[in-house]
Amino acid sequence: MTQFVLYGSCESGHSYKVQLLMTLAGVPHDYHEVDLRIARGDRPEPFRSLARYGEVPLLVQDGQPYVQSNAILLHLAEYLKAYGGETPERLERVREWLFWEANRVGLSMAHLRYGQEFDDEGAYGPEVLRWFRRRFGADMVRLEEELADGRAFLLDDTVSVADISLCSYMYWPEQAGVSYPPLVQAWLDRIAALPGWKHPYDMPGAAPW
Repeated sequence: MTQFVLYGSCESGHSYKVQLLMTLAGVPHDYHEVDLRIARGDRPEPFRSLARYGEVPLLVQDGQPYVQSNAILLHLAEYLKAYGGETPERLERVREWLFWEANRVGLSMAHLRYGQEFDDEGAYGPEVLRWFRRRFGADMVRLEEELADGRAFLLDDTVSVADISLCSYMYWPEQAGVSYPPLVQAWLDRIAALPGWKHPYDMPGAAPW
């Protein structure tokens, strides 16, 4: 039987997307919470040696490490033959969304949240936060337009890792100080209604700061 070990942090949307996929898909795995307040060079083994960039998430499958959240999602979709990995055509559409997420919502929402919730040293000044807020607003306009044709999820009426990737930072709206347009909110509600869904702080092993 394939053995999976996931290292992550419940404060990381990048970790959440991988843990959420594995939870929704019913993939048995061991989970280890990594305290991101610890300097990368001081984080415990074997995480430190296996995580190529010193970041969460780290997925270890039968001893083979996989890093970078969207790359892990693509790997799991192909492995599971589900959540976008059913056909080459569907996987190609997923891949496009994952690249978009990394440059859009995964950038704007993640930085807004960090700047509002965790930036104790004031590194994110008002101008920086305004820039991320404008970018986030444009991202929401794009998602709202995408969902306007009435389909339930980003590819069609079946959830995929595209949805899981894009939603991963969006269940902390109060921490980022944002709200969502109606179709985007309805899409997030549909994901949250999937059997097995949990908020990042309610996932097994979660240890919020």
